[in-house]
Amino acid sequence: MNAGTSRNAEVTPTTRWEADWWRSGVVYQIYPRSFADGNSDGVGDIAGITSRLPYLHKLGVDAVWLNPWYLSPLADGGYDVADYRQIDPRFGSLQDAEDLIKKAADMGIRVIVDIVPNHVSDQHPWFKAALASEPGSEERSRFWFHDGRDGDPTHMPTNWLSSFRGNTWTRTTNADGSPGQWYLHLFTPEQPDLNWNHPEVRTEHEEILKFWFDRGAAGVRVDSAVLIIKDPSLPDDPTLLDNPPPDASQPFVDLDEIHEVYQSWRTIADSYDPPRIIVGEVWLPDTNRFAAYLGSNEMHTAFNFDFMTRAWDPSELHSSITATLAAHAPVNAPATWVLSNHDVTRPVTRYGRTDTSFAFEKKRFGTPTDLVLGTRRARAAFLLCAALPGSLYIYQGDELGLPENEELPREVIEDPMYFRSEGVDPGRDGCRVPLPWEDDPKSNYGFSSEASSEQPWMPQPAWWGEYAVSRQEEDPQSMLWFYREALRLRREIEDFHGNDFEWCEDLPESCLGFRRGKVMCIVNFGQHEVPLLDLPILFSSEPVADSIGSDIAVWFTHRSTGEAGPKNKGV
Repeated sequence: MNAGTSRNAEVTPTTRWEADWWRSGVVYQIYPRSFADGNSDGVGDIAGITSRLPYLHKLGVDAVWLNPWYLSPLADGGYDVADYRQIDPRFGSLQDAEDLIKKAADMGIRVIVDIVPNHVSDQHPWFKAALASEPGSEERSRFWFHDGRDGDPTHMPTNWLSSFRGNTWTRTTNADGSPGQWYLHLFTPEQPDLNWNHPEVRTEHEEILKFWFDRGAAGVRVDSAVLIIKDPSLPDDPTLLDNPPPDASQPFVDLDEIHEVYQSWRTIADSYDPPRIIVGEVWLPDTNRFAAYLGSNEMHTAFNFDFMTRAWDPSELHSSITATLAAHAPVNAPATWVLSNHDVTRPVTRYGRTDTSFAFEKKRFGTPTDLVLGTRRARAAFLLCAALPGSLYIYQGDELGLPENEELPREVIEDPMYFRSEGVDPGRDGCRVPLPWEDDPKSNYGFSSEASSEQPWMPQPAWWGEYAVSRQEEDPQSMLWFYREALRLRREIEDFHGNDFEWCEDLPESCLGFRRGKVMCIVNFGQHEVPLLDLPILFSSEPVADSIGSDIAVWFTHRSTGEAGPKNKGV
């Protein structure tokens, strides 16, 4: 079946795996502020998400992961949490959240909530109490307060650098106006780091897990999972030296004691019926250290950032897939495959650039992109991901082929990465623009539930309607139809549900191919066409006739391993 000939039949989300749904499930990421606005005030909310559940059901997802919806000053898009047990009024109420979880479950869609254990908001009651108390107090011991380097209050305690660039220590002001102690924040000053050596910090987060599990949440996604434990001696970061030693490691990343925390969380998750799941945001280059977070007594899965950041290149992706599967096999954990999220450049934009890899430090204003080429590659990349063993994550809007909005006026940018880079880095807001549901600017392109005088919290470009769901619903060649059909086939074909995987070795250097049982996936990364295999075509990222064109992925069926061969030695 070539691209464009699909029937886009109604899809029933996965039920076959029951408690093990997460091993092959499809998870859709929702950024609540930008998904759908149910009360037409310009801000996405829970009512909007609930109204769009039929859309998600038809897309064919097994779960949704929601970025933070808790009470927050929104200094960092909600990752500065003031209260985990309250929904921010801009999004709705706790009752709205419980109703969403129930209605989603009735459609076979699970809800995963975001947990941010590394830090809280500076408006959190704990931190307010800490600022109001004296140095050495119990209130301050829940955080990292310090007098200064070597007792010198004028020098910040360490040389650690922030993930958002800049310093990681901010000096407080005493009640009399004099300078006070310093406090640690690996991100913004509005996000003070918690001290996980304090028993109350551990107990509180365990209670937060239970709070949401009791309300039906299917699991949690753990933000910045490798950062929560710090070396209490607060040494300098040796990786910042001019000539760092080969074994240098950061004193706040991936410390061994961290595993005790997640093992206790796993015990809590397993105590529920059905068991809840834990998904980690684990950015680590060492695959063995990465795999140590997975297994039967710790996290169920962790995001595969290595694959997401690789260039559109067969050798790069071959290396990433091989390393990923090898790391997961010993711990019997499924790999995860994702092309983007709320922090990175959208695929159709990134894949249309000269440098198709991703790194935060490479983001710059004015980087040219070829959206036609990027869209073609993004379709092929999704078909590649959907064929791999493990679970699949989709960031909202990627199924519409949305590009990064790089036309945002600088005065509307909210992302702290932009400000802390002194305007060099455009930040992450370009992938967080509210979705277009209708080709009608009067309702903010359908983002708002009705015509509204309120502009969306982040402006939409004038050409946003070209990508609207309403348009794509009518176009069998659209990205939306393509995603729906790929997910339908992925669900219906039994060979995609197991762990079988075998590389196809006799392919041109420009191609990448593998088998999953009786299904074969081949991607042509080269500039020249390659002959088709003499096999039935299941699906392709673009229409194919006698050959596989540049940047096209094709799913074939074959009779048995080694039996199906190419039309000639070229493929």
